[in-house]
Amino acid sequence: MKLIRLISAVILLLPALSPAFAADVVFPPGMRIGMTPLVGMVQAKTFQGFETDDQSVKVLVAELPPEAYGEVMNAFKANPAGSGGIKPESIETSAGVAYYTAESAKDGATPVRRYSMILSGGSFSGYVAVQVPENATKIYSDDAVRQMFATAAIRKEVPVEEQLGQMPFKVSELSDFKNVRTLALGAALILADGDEVTGFEAAPFMVIGVIGSAPAQPEDRGRFAQQIAATIPGVRDARITMSEPLRIDGTPGYETRIDATSGKDNTAVTVVQWLKFGGGPNALRIIGSAPRDQWAKAFPRFRAVRDGIQPRG
Repeated sequence: MKLIRLISAVILLLPALSPAFAADVVFPPGMRIGMTPLVGMVQAKTFQGFETDDQSVKVLVAELPPEAYGEVMNAFKANPAGSGGIKPESIETSAGVAYYTAESAKDGATPVRRYSMILSGGSFSGYVAVQVPENATKIYSDDAVRQMFATAAIRKEVPVEEQLGQMPFKVSELSDFKNVRTLALGAALILADGDEVTGFEAAPFMVIGVIGSAPAQPEDRGRFAQQIAATIPGVRDARITMSEPLRIDGTPGYETRIDATSGKDNTAVTVVQWLKFGGGPNALRIIGSAPRDQWAKAFPRFRAVRDGIQPRG
């Protein structure tokens, strides 16, 4: 209960209808969770999900860590009566049992109904948050929202081209990586030979994303590269072995290499970080990690991916 209410409150701050349904389950671009939206709802323009044309009714779809579903399920079972007058409900979907809540709240001065649902996607938890203004509840009623929740479905894979299409850059070379997955939709991408179940660290993988607040002055880039290399998640006992400027496709960049330990099995890895600077405050950040005994074969793959990344025109 508490977890779902907290997530709902945070996510909903992001930026002649009838409760009949469209024909098919719709998956927002890049997402593994989808549903059949109520008639009158279209793909949202500023978030992953659906909304009415006037943007007053919102259905946000998100992916959470896999343990989120278990935590909510255990909380619901421990207190089936709920708390604060909000009673949790279970519902059958094609992906299994989901849990949801409905409550009255306010969005500023506007009275609204808010709904939160969570279901298991196996390697992740699917989450749906709905907000309906009070003046639309006769059409988008509690029963209509419940029916929509019941249509929730999970797809195991998102087409690679669909995922790449959400990125603010183009990736033309994947170097035979077996798995492609967005880490933060529209912001970061992982290419890996491992997967979410076996773990990524025991095989070569790359993380590609855009960072803000890059230094404007060339003389500040070396210090920045080393500072941000220290924030690479999952590495321990890190030691920088090289950090120097270079040009990437004719653009100023910086390469930093690190020897470290990573993963639950304490794998000895070598990591490379490339920063590609542009004319503005953002920089492209490319991280490649490989077990040290696989580095010689992995590095050319990393470099091929790096050299195939271009700005999205």
